[in-house]
Amino acid sequence: MRMAELSRVSGVSVPTIKYYQREGLLPTGELSTPNQAQYGEAHVRRLALIRSLLEVGGLSIAEVGVVLSVIDTPGRPTHHILGATVHALTPAGRGEEAGEEYKQAIDDLIARRGWRVDRSNPAHAVAAGVLARFDQLGQRQIFDAVDAYSRAAEVIAEADLAAVAATEGRDARAETALLGTVLGDVLIGALRRLAQEDVSAKQFPPPPK
Repeated sequence: MRMAELSRVSGVSVPTIKYYQREGLLPTGELSTPNQAQYGEAHVRRLALIRSLLEVGGLSIAEVGVVLSVIDTPGRPTHHILGATVHALTPAGRGEEAGEEYKQAIDDLIARRGWRVDRSNPAHAVAAGVLARFDQLGQRQIFDAVDAYSRAAEVIAEADLAAVAATEGRDARAETALLGTVLGDVLIGALRRLAQEDVSAKQFPPPPK
């Protein structure tokens, strides 16, 4: 198909498709003539992936470029894809200002859970920074809740990786890992809010009318 048809099939405008190509997000088509390129289902799929990361995942164009480069790297093991995605999506230096006591609290949590994780994971600093903010606001009850949070996170991570393991093919598995991380974060946040409404209704029922 030519670009006009690719636009029609994908629902993405021609100028936007060209923009994605300039940004390196979408591969060019196969030249059929010096001035014409042909596109296939892989391009349709890639456009759907890009739009999902932008519109649902809330990533910037630059962030989409980084994570797509991760899954496009040939021969990269699934574990490395997950790690690279985490690093790509965690702002550099975020949470680094947290004091040692908060970083140690995350170390202790990791030890209690038996997780094979260390401080090089940028999510460690982010978690420590969040604990520090809670403490600064006098909300130290978070330290009692963090173990429950970690148990829930482990269940979610197991579900994430089960989906990856059930996917056939290296490229498809890489895409599943990426979407599970990016779109999964959005889904988990939405489900948490639904659950909060239910639990709130049970624990703090409104007075009878």
